[in-house]
Parts: sequence; C-alpha cells; structure tokens
Amino acid sequence: MKTLFAKSVPGRKGVCLNEPQLKAADVLPKSMMRQSPAQLPELSELDVVRHFTRLSHLNYSVDGNFYPLGSCTMKYNPKFIEQAAALPGFTRLHPLMAQLKGAGHFTQGALAVMYDLESLLCEITGMAAYTLHPMAGAHGELTGAMLIAAYHADKGNTNKTKVIIPDSAHGTNPASAHLAGFDIVSIESRDGMVDPEALREALDDDVAAVMLTCPNTLGLFEKHLPEIVEMIHEKDALLYYDGANMNAIMGKMRVGDAGFDVVHLNLHKTFATPHGGGGPGSGPVGVSPRLKPYLPVSRVKKLEDGRFVLDYDHPKSIGYMAPFYGNFGVYLKAYAYILRLGGAGLTRASENAVLAANYIRARVSSLLEVPHNDICKHEFVCSVVGDELNGVRALDVGKALLDKGFHAPTVYFPLIVPECLMIEPTETESKSTLDDFVDALAEIIETAKTDPESVKHAPVTLPVTRLDETRAARSMELTDDV
Repeated sequence: MKTLFAKSVPGRKGVCLNEPQLKAADVLPKSMMRQSPAQLPELSELDVVRHFTRLSHLNYSVDGNFYPLGSCTMKYNPKFIEQAAALPGFTRLHPLMAQLKGAGHFTQGALAVMYDLESLLCEITGMAAYTLHPMAGAHGELTGAMLIAAYHADKGNTNKTKVIIPDSAHGTNPASAHLAGFDIVSIESRDGMVDPEALREALDDDVAAVMLTCPNTLGLFEKHLPEIVEMIHEKDALLYYDGANMNAIMGKMRVGDAGFDVVHLNLHKTFATPHGGGGPGSGPVGVSPRLKPYLPVSRVKKLEDGRFVLDYDHPKSIGYMAPFYGNFGVYLKAYAYILRLGGAGLTRASENAVLAANYIRARVSSLLEVPHNDICKHEFVCSVVGDELNGVRALDVGKALLDKGFHAPTVYFPLIVPECLMIEPTETESKSTLDDFVDALAEIIETAKTDPESVKHAPVTLPVTRLDETRAARSMELTDDV
C-alpha cells in the first residue's frame, strides 16, 4: 500500500482556504520564512479518507476481533468511558493548573476524581492508601519495590537485601526488584503453585520481601497463601501482590485482608482501558498502614471545608515516580467504569472471567495437554506437545489462528511449561465467540496431524505472512512502500 506522499498528484487539493488578511511577511521576520513551498502531499479529501480507512482495515482491534491473550488481556470495554475521558473539563485542564496560585478552583473536579478513585481502590483491595502515579504495571512493581526498600531502610534493616520471586510470577518482577537494589532469589513451583517448603528454605533474615502473583501465571490460585503470609511476616519481610491478575478475584477477595503489604493494579487491564500497542497504562500502588508514609508525592488531600489540594508534606516519601500525577486519562476511565459497575458488577465481571476461562479449558483439554488441568481462575496454560503433531509448535498454532480471524494467545510464557499457549478469554466475550475460537483451534490441531507443513507456514491470508523472525531482527529493511 503506497504512502500519501507516493499518491500525491501535483495541483490536487482537498480544501481551498480564503486569502489571509495578513501576509506572513507582515508578522514574521524573513529569517523564519520558508524559502520554498513545504513538500507536503497534494491530495483530495476523498484520497486521504480512503487511505486511512484502508490502513485501519489492516489493524487488528478489540472492536472487531477476539483477543485471548493470557496475562495481557485485551477485552472489549464500554464506549461511555471514552466519552467520560473526553469531557472538555478534563481534556483542557493544564497539569500545572493545580499548582498555580489562585487557580485551584479550576482543578477541583480532577482532584476529586483522584481522591475518590484512591478511596475506591482501597475499598476494593483492602489497602490503607494508594498512589496513582505509576504509569504501567511494571512501573507499579518498581514503585512497590522502592517502597519496600524505603520501609526497611527507615527501620535500619540493612541486612534486608533479598527478594524472593516464584518461577510462576510475572516476568517483570525480578527486573523491578533488581532496579530497586535487591538481589533476586528464585524458587521452583510444586504442582503449579508456590512450594511452602522451598519458600521456607529460602526465607532467611536477609529477605526483604516476597513478590507473589495470585492467581499466578498458570491461572492457579495459591492455596497455601495463609501459610505463606505467616512465615513471611515472621521474618519481618513484606508480601507484595502483583495485581495484574486482579480481574480473577475482584469482589471475591481483598488482598489487604489476606495479609499483603503492597499491591499494584493494572487499571489498563482490570478496570476498563484496553491494553495493547505499548500503552497507555496505569499501575496504581496500594499499601498497608506501615508503608503509607513512603508513598510518592504529591498526594491529594481533602480539607475540612471540602476543597482538594496537592499535599507535599511527606518527609519519608520516596519522591516523584511520574511527571505530574500519572496517566490521568486512564484512571479517569477506570473511575467511570468502577462507578458504573458498582460492587456487584465488579464481582460479576470476575465470575464471568473465571467461567469463560474454565469453559475453554474444559474444551481445550481434549485437544492439547493442559499440565495443571484443575479449576483455574481467569486464564489457563496448555502445551503444544506430542508426536502426533508432527513438529508443529506453539508459535505455529498461534500463527495459524491469525488465518482463522483470531489473535494468537500468549506463547512461550510462562517458561515453566514447554511450548505453551496462555489463554485468557476475559469476561466480555459470548459463548458463541468462545466456541468459534475453540473450533478453530481444533481444526488447526487436526491439520497438524495430517498436513503439518501448512500450519508451519501460516499465516498466508494476512498482509504480512510468515517472517524469518531472526533475519527480520538482524537485517531490517525499512521502506515507506508496504
């Protein structure tokens, strides 16, 4: 498909402007004036509209198709939240307005949203306080790890240098803890969950925290959680909850009540905003009372007269974690979503997500190996292994699903399951969509048994077909004509 520049026709116009009352020479110095016309494409309005419409058809979007991405989740979301985030009172508000003397009344609505959202997240998770600053899940992890470091430093726990991370945790956990200055200790799972004995063996006086994903990346809830909480707190260590999978237990369990000290939430996953294409994201972090003094600044404070102000008087704060106040548009959508659904609606969303995942798991277990084939939460992991598949791998199955009109599941994560597909249907898809997906997967598995080469060469119907991925990374050919 040619670019707009390649389609340009000299003299063609999309709009005719009136002759300006002032010439550029009347208002600009000569040194700032263009000496030759701008090299812009010359096209009609219809040329431009059709160009971008065709481009949009090449994009795979949640509005048009099913995304069964495990752990990342692209779910359809109500359009009213986009309308809420587009309200002029929010979009036209300058981020420095709240700090301008005498202009505070212009920001009361935005500050009220931030204050109320923090309160709602505290209620949902059972934490004492939240910061909305983190701009993604991994950024929330880093913030949480830094809060843990600040807590131990303030107590004089200079020996607290280690963070334990199970092999079933999210992949960014070790990087986040390492960036906060900790050494990483990995422990192996047993039956897909944290092994209490392995944890007890690794849990010495130097451990500052344990980072737990619950339910974990296999979609399994950690059934040993009470025992884990007790042994961690006995060592004056803290328990971190990776809340990327909160959409599996929302309304069913408050992690603060369960004994977690720090939690990050992916608002861009659980609370309405579709996640994909690199963002935007939002990863608020909640803490138990003992970590509240270390939260980033600024914090929104409500005065006795009902006004809201930004509060910087927190001497033990870890400081700034983001420009201004985080991704305001993302948590504005989450705020609208939470208010619309209410407690009952949020609980029902989790129930439907778990129901959908277990429905697909039950059907897929007759097609592929499901290593931990037990009641799962929001997602499950299956494995593309077996001699009858004639060397067809997880990557091949994922590519073949593209030809069937479905986005591929997450492949090769978690690393503890060979040739894995991580499938998460979310709560927003109908049973007929789930059946169509499993039927397509069944056709691919059957084809792998009879004509494996066709699966290994998929996709063949898309604008971009199967690439040599190693060559594509090492020998890029960049062109404006695709």
